[in-house]
Amino acid sequence: MDSFYITTPIYYVNAKPHLGHAYTTIVADSLNRFHKLMGKDTYFLTGTDEHGDKIVKAAEANNQSPQEYVDTISALFRNLWPDLQCEHNDFIRTTEPRHVKVVQDILQKVYDKGDIYFGEYGGHYCYGCERFYTEKELVDGKCPDHLTEPEYISEKNYFFKMGKYQDWLKQHILNNPDFIRPEQYRNEVLSLLESGALEDLCISRPKSRLTWGIELPFDKDYVTYVWFDALINYISAIGYPEDEKFKEFWPVVNHLVAKDILKPHAVFWPTMLKAAEIEPYQNLNVHGYWLIKDTKMSKSLGNVVEPLKMKDTYGINAFRYFLLREMSFGQDSSFSEEALVGRLNADLANDLGNLFNRTLSMTHKYFGGVVPSPMDEEIEDVEIKKLGQQAMHTYQEEFAKLRFPRALEGLWELVRGLNKYIDTTAPWALFKEKNMDRLSTVMYVLLENMRKIAVHVWPVIPEASEEMLEQLGIQFDPRKFVLTKEPDVWGLLESGTEVAKSSNLFPRVELPEPQPVAKNGNGKAVKTSDGKKAGKEEGDEFIEFEDFQKLDLRVGTVLTVERHPDADRLLLVRVDLGEDEPRQVVAGLAEFFSPEDLEGRQVVVVANLKPRKLRKQVSQGMILAIKTEEGMELLTSSAEVINGSKVS
Repeated sequence: MDSFYITTPIYYVNAKPHLGHAYTTIVADSLNRFHKLMGKDTYFLTGTDEHGDKIVKAAEANNQSPQEYVDTISALFRNLWPDLQCEHNDFIRTTEPRHVKVVQDILQKVYDKGDIYFGEYGGHYCYGCERFYTEKELVDGKCPDHLTEPEYISEKNYFFKMGKYQDWLKQHILNNPDFIRPEQYRNEVLSLLESGALEDLCISRPKSRLTWGIELPFDKDYVTYVWFDALINYISAIGYPEDEKFKEFWPVVNHLVAKDILKPHAVFWPTMLKAAEIEPYQNLNVHGYWLIKDTKMSKSLGNVVEPLKMKDTYGINAFRYFLLREMSFGQDSSFSEEALVGRLNADLANDLGNLFNRTLSMTHKYFGGVVPSPMDEEIEDVEIKKLGQQAMHTYQEEFAKLRFPRALEGLWELVRGLNKYIDTTAPWALFKEKNMDRLSTVMYVLLENMRKIAVHVWPVIPEASEEMLEQLGIQFDPRKFVLTKEPDVWGLLESGTEVAKSSNLFPRVELPEPQPVAKNGNGKAVKTSDGKKAGKEEGDEFIEFEDFQKLDLRVGTVLTVERHPDADRLLLVRVDLGEDEPRQVVAGLAEFFSPEDLEGRQVVVVANLKPRKLRKQVSQGMILAIKTEEGMELLTSSAEVINGSKVS
């Protein structure tokens, strides 16, 4: 069996987990699930980095020992991942004995080889980065990341002969185009290697300055510098050098990191591996930053997004889907609640949720909730099956290349295509015509394609995927599904299977109302003390009876219903209000009602609403409905009345 090994960086425990940590881990989890469905034996590693100056300072600030502090913060990371549906195989901590042993073994091996030497060094040391900077690396004399002036420190330390492996590393990158991806980061590293001699790496700190670290095996007066400690987790966790896990998974390892730690992973780590006579990793996959209003997240700016808050507000399915759908891997991307809600409503509620709800409802209405047996296929069936094959191939090819938005957009071509297939084949009309052979084929084509979609989205939204399959009468087991077979296999959904009556996995949501503001004498916005608009009088929330009398509410019967040609959420409803001609009302009810659900029903219409165009279609009124936890219910009369009857 082929294997796949994915790692996140081990997260530094000087602060609580934020959106960036969540994104990296969710991507790793999604890739792990994807390759599992592709038939591979997979391994997913994450963990925490727990040594260094910043940890000591953070512990002191919290009146804790370093060990107490790292135990607390590491637990925050470990406990978060299950809440985000991330299922790792191992969680490594750099304070664990298994890790300490491997670090010391490798240090001794590289030292014995002559690639670690003792020397004196003076340089500009940034405590935030825990590293020395050269003059040319500083920006206006300040650390480029923290924008603070480093402290000049001169001390004796141990150094790794990193420069010795510069030419080897450059040639290895040139010979292996996918070693660092996307390409922009590969080019960035090559540019760095070509710009001048690679300096040797300081890998120790004297215990006189720092004791919180792994002791050097060849000098008990020094501890290991953070990168020569932290990076080794990727092999210590899988039992280097003799464990079977190391032998199986290290040759196929894929590291996943954010661009701020590109240099340690693209330069420090492969040269360390080369010096230790270990084969380099297979791929380094580098993603960009999540920006808040075009600014990188920062505790000092107060714009850090807490993953659990977003997950609790909008659900884990919407949160995971948004992160993978919105960011082009390698590029920076902006995070906002508005964008998240937009994706939830458009892609999940309107497209996927609407498809499942409509189809399951029709299956119950026409076939008693049982998957029918398909009969002869017609041209529409062949075309939608071809669209499905292409969509699944695109999804699989793009996902493997970490092009998640392209992969999901490819799959959504099928989701949207199936919604249009419903409109084209018109199952409600086939039912009225009693054309049950044709209807059974149409419904089977829909249900089998829905099964395929549900399987494909498991890497991204596992919880929803398993619920969708359950609604189709299928118990999910990743060992029984192989994505590579799905484009070409047909008919795995057995006829006679009972399906759910409806689906409401992705209810639409509304953004919280912004707090009302008023303007002061300078024209600046000012919140009022009670959250109301300034100048609002007590009782303004009520209307007068004369205002109500302005509404012309009438009862009418729905004659025909069609889907809006340019908007999946809208229906074109023709209503008989007892007038010479039926009225057309453009109603946003498509996600809650299929056309056949509305035809023949009596509804209440705001008849004197000013006509307006909605997506090029004229709407001559508004159909009233009631929003419920389950979806939407129509407002109607308790008994049938004459069309045009006025509500009073």
